Amino acid sequence: MIELVIPQRRRDLGAFEVGRVLPFAKRRMVGPYIFFDRMGPKRMAPGLPLEADVRPHPHIGLSTITYLFDGEIMHRDSLSSEQPIRPGEVNWMTAGRGITHSERFEELRAHGGPLDGIQAWVALPDEREEMDPGFWHYASDALPVFDGDGIVGRMIAGRLAGVESPVQVDSPQFYVHWQLREGARASLPAEYSERAVYVVSGEVEVAGQRIEAGSMAVLEPGQAVTVAALGDAVVMALGGEPVGPRWIDWNFVSSSKERIDQARADWAAGRMKLPDLDNDEFIPLPPKVGRMVEPEPMS
Repeated sequence: MIELVIPQRRRDLGAFEVGRVLPFAKRRMVGPYIFFDRMGPKRMAPGLPLEADVRPHPHIGLSTITYLFDGEIMHRDSLSSEQPIRPGEVNWMTAGRGITHSERFEELRAHGGPLDGIQAWVALPDEREEMDPGFWHYASDALPVFDGDGIVGRMIAGRLAGVESPVQVDSPQFYVHWQLREGARASLPAEYSERAVYVVSGEVEVAGQRIEAGSMAVLEPGQAVTVAALGDAVVMALGGEPVGPRWIDWNFVSSSKERIDQARADWAAGRMKLPDLDNDEFIPLPPKVGRMVEPEPMS
């Protein structure tokens, strides 16, 4: 039932670490999910350096989902959005033909505290890649909640087992946050062709195999799978239907390499509008040395 287990690759950003899971050399995507980074966990002292912030930068061809377990991040974008994201809430930003945004740790800088969460990217289907950009925020109480048999969960996006999130998505997919008590068993149905389980904390067993914290188990299609908690555990389940092969270069995603080249040229030439409320600086385009550039952490 398990096709592949992907361990996170940790990277120290100075103020905190991130763990990259997707993209992976042997598995670039799971359904439309093309990027998956764990930020933290880390307790920050007041006075976090400004260098920890993610300065304005661009995206095309994707939607970003920021989901926190602890902490707060301030989002600002070129649509004039300004929205803090807090635990259990969803910031869903669709880049489409192009958007820029920043992510600032202003609350943590002022007061300190924990930071822990996940940022994922969803590649847009061909017919939606050049859609108008958009930003939507969903409070935690707007998301469907599961509670029973040792499982507390939240339907972050998409639809699974008849439960649907209000978060606007552009292709068939699901994204779920489960908190499992020791001995609890969560069932993941076979209704999508691509599915994965990421263990945030604790350990779980899937098809007789232990999956430890920081690892993602990519599941084979066609059979329902049971996720059994070997102790208290936190798990993210995600997946959906593939949208087709995608190029990924820095913060750009597209079905066309030429479209990515155009986006790189647009950013380098200053043709992409900066966030209205955060336009005094930006991340320069990284050099391209004969290959695609890996996405930056927390981007």
